[in-house]
Amino acid sequence: MQEYKKIPITKEEIVPTAKRMREAGVILAMIHGYVMDDGKINISYEYQVDDTIESYTVEGENVLPSIVPVYDLAAEWPERELNELIDVTFEGLDTSKRLFMPDTMFDGQGQIFVTPMEELIERTHKTKEEVENQ
Repeated sequence: MQEYKKIPITKEEIVPTAKRMREAGVILAMIHGYVMDDGKINISYEYQVDDTIESYTVEGENVLPSIVPVYDLAAEWPERELNELIDVTFEGLDTSKRLFMPDTMFDGQGQIFVTPMEELIERTHKTKEEVENQ
């Protein structure tokens, strides 16, 4: 089984960490992000180090440096995705084209609307007529 290590870092440590990993031949597995319950953004840079995933995590920052110059396309797609879907700005990242949301979205920023699981379950148990009359 793969080990997982969560390592908190500051936004100033993002690029030096990426450079150190790249120079060591470490694979960037993914960049993940989500909005925490308190509204702060959590971004994690996950690297495959031998049989361990090292997750370097930055919390509460909406503007971060891009690591595209270090990891090329492996970083570009997840950075663009996070920029579009949870409104994180990656300094130096080209966001002139959208990945998912139409270009006509307000100020070029999108937002995903998630339906709570309870509501989805409730909908599946209603008749077609009940759903149409809502």
